[in-house]
Amino acid sequence: MPAIKSLTMVYDALNEDGTFSEGDPIRGKVTLVVEKPTAVQSFFVKVKGDAHVRWTTRSGNHNHTHSANRRYFKLKQFLIEESANETVIPPGVHVYNFNFTIPSTSMPSSFRGTHGKIVYILEAKLSRSWKVDKTADKVIVFHSKSFPHLQSLMLRQVAEKDKELGVFSSGKVHMEVTVDRMAYAPGETAVVVAKIRNSSSSDMTPKVRLSQVIVYTASSSTKHENRTINKMAHQIIGPHSEKEVKWAVKIPTNQEPTIKNCEIISLEYILKVYLDISFAFDPEVTFPVIIIPPDLASASQQAVSGPSWGPHSSDFHPAAASAPCYPPSTHRYEGAQPYSVAPPSYPANPSGYAGPPMAWGFNQGISSYGSPSSSRVLHPPPNPTAFYPPTSTFPPPPSAPVAHPGSSAPPGSHPHPSAPSYEPPSYMSTTNFLSQSDEPPPAYSLIFPSSANDESGGNK
Repeated sequence: MPAIKSLTMVYDALNEDGTFSEGDPIRGKVTLVVEKPTAVQSFFVKVKGDAHVRWTTRSGNHNHTHSANRRYFKLKQFLIEESANETVIPPGVHVYNFNFTIPSTSMPSSFRGTHGKIVYILEAKLSRSWKVDKTADKVIVFHSKSFPHLQSLMLRQVAEKDKELGVFSSGKVHMEVTVDRMAYAPGETAVVVAKIRNSSSSDMTPKVRLSQVIVYTASSSTKHENRTINKMAHQIIGPHSEKEVKWAVKIPTNQEPTIKNCEIISLEYILKVYLDISFAFDPEVTFPVIIIPPDLASASQQAVSGPSWGPHSSDFHPAAASAPCYPPSTHRYEGAQPYSVAPPSYPANPSGYAGPPMAWGFNQGISSYGSPSSSRVLHPPPNPTAFYPPTSTFPPPPSAPVAHPGSSAPPGSHPHPSAPSYEPPSYMSTTNFLSQSDEPPPAYSLIFPSSANDESGGNK
């Protein structure tokens, strides 16, 4: 009869989807069922996050393997400390609690692909002399909330394209395309509107395609994967006619979030609107699409549409507060006419403006554990190893008299000067890719920091 009957582990979910993000706590318990006294060398729980890529190329008669690994964090908590003298566990059911806090630094979302993966694992491990280790593990789903300038991603995108047709047809075509925003959660719908003026002698079919682009990087080599997520076509537009077409492009409910904060795996989405013309190069415009977690999308939309932009108490993770800013490019194509978009309203007193909240941190409740049954032995978690000093307290600064508008200042006093006018930040304006040429689509480095020298590529 084996000495250890079973080793199981459960953790407390923070939301309906059971996902975790930067700065979230992970609490749970490990249950060990022992049939007879057992000597244990060590017993611990650990949680870690890793990224791996691997693929093989063939050159002549030789195969070359490309691989790379990245570790984002690893935390360990001992339930039974490792020592030279083994600890004897008596027969019975033993329950151990554990408690971790995921680091607040930016880390990529969970992902599994053909040539790589990003995994976050919770594992319990019991070691004994001259015995095989007993383990229990759980894969946790991690959704990154590190998206700089999230609110600006909720503004619409606009682009236009002019193209002269020749050889088999004459005339030209003009296309203006608007996408309601850039960031979407899985299950949401992108609204695409195209105004097309066909001044040529050819028929053309408007089409839209949402594609996924994955790039694996290892040893300065890259491996690309392109996949079509959704593709739709509209009715044919005849020669010398104008038409406005609309599409509702659905984002699949199981779609993986965008990944641009991993050095070895990049996951992007491209929305392309084009005119399918026989015997001609198809005019097209492209837009970046960002897939974000559902709770992050709803919070950012409320923040954009909310009436208040004034001071507020921040609930965001330290990663959100320290995330770098990446302003959009100021490049404008020659001859392009800017679109008129009403800027968001701001309070009259600019000194109280705290800027748009970069909302990717949330207060999430944690369910508590009930008392164990009388037949079980409850082991409290070990003492914390880290010391957290108390926060220093500083007295508030003395208040200064304020001269209100319309009131006369007493003799000898100096009224405060009027506040300077406030100009809305450039990233809050509508993203505008005007008069696109045949160059590749806009780079994601406008939004995310580039983590590796990836080779860009895409299919028409």
